[in-house]
Amino acid sequence: MTETTAPAPQLTPQHRDLLDQVLDKWSLRILDALCENGPLRFNGLRRAIPVVTQKSLTTALRRLERNGMIERIVTSTRPVAVEYRLTPLGRSLQDLLDALLNWATATLPAVERARAEFDDLLDADHPAL
Repeated sequence: MTETTAPAPQLTPQHRDLLDQVLDKWSLRILDALCENGPLRFNGLRRAIPVVTQKSLTTALRRLERNGMIERIVTSTRPVAVEYRLTPLGRSLQDLLDALLNWATATLPAVERARAEFDDLLDADHPAL
């Protein structure tokens, strides 16, 4: 009996759209902060990601909420507080994000060497005047 494998999934426009929205610059940082720290309020996320602007953080949070990765919880305290936390769908990304980080850590020295070699070749081809 021969073993068959399922065909690899194809990258469709729907896949690309989802990956673009979930794996963009700020979404990755937000997901990482929520994975590491648990639920956070807006200002807690700003402290965890100090380089993000308020507008970019707001936009990324809305996108992640729309895609079901995080939930926005409004408490009935005075003053009203808003907290962001991962949903089960968002938590399902944690192992994948850890795997990407481990891959980046393992391959970073080789990538830096390749960049240096490329830059050296580029400089040799186009010396400064």
